[in-house]
Amino acid sequence: MTKPDPEAVKATFTRVARKYDLANHLLSGGIDFNWRKKLVRLAAKGDCSSILDIATGSGDVVFALQKGIPSAKEITGVDFCEPMLVEARKKRKKLGLNEQNFPFKEGDCLDLPFPDESFDLVTISFGLRNLADRGKGLSEIFRVLKPRGRLIVLEFSQPYWWFRPVYYFYLKFILPWFARMVTGDRDAYLYLGTSISNFPNRKELDLEIMDTGFSKVGHKAMTFSIVCLHHGEKNI
Repeated sequence: MTKPDPEAVKATFTRVARKYDLANHLLSGGIDFNWRKKLVRLAAKGDCSSILDIATGSGDVVFALQKGIPSAKEITGVDFCEPMLVEARKKRKKLGLNEQNFPFKEGDCLDLPFPDESFDLVTISFGLRNLADRGKGLSEIFRVLKPRGRLIVLEFSQPYWWFRPVYYFYLKFILPWFARMVTGDRDAYLYLGTSISNFPNRKELDLEIMDTGFSKVGHKAMTFSIVCLHHGEKNI
């Protein structure tokens, strides 16, 4: 299986950065708002004093966490695509949030620019499948989590068998055409379809998370299992 090429992934998101949010909302039928709400509900069940959101993109997860968990003292967003961070900072300014408590930093999940044991919670949404080395990325997440810190992954998954024909038809034929109308970039969303179809299923990703050292690993499938919430704890 071919691993994602970091430079190609960065170039893809650079091209669609300005219309990324619009495309996400339209192509998901608005269901992405509900997916993030469920992530926030799960996050709120534990300590959220210091949160890191990896592959933060335009910051939607950061702002959902800020709204849903007022007790969070600091939520940091990190992404390796600067044009996406530009969009996140624009939103932060519109919301009147300060940079000190809601910083957006350029950085790579495979080499996170933070000391060991820095965060109570790490989230990553629709970014894990883009890593050139998932094992290394998960190990970096484990490193920056405090003892008893938690990981929450929101990611595309493999749909239930009976829904797969419909879903993969949508990914291959409808999504790229519609994406071209919205963003002018068909190739970016052809990549999206390929990255989803090559990604592990729910149980396989749970095993990868456990192999990194996480305990209390589990998942919740959503929307016919096209998306899944995975979670784990650094139990040391």
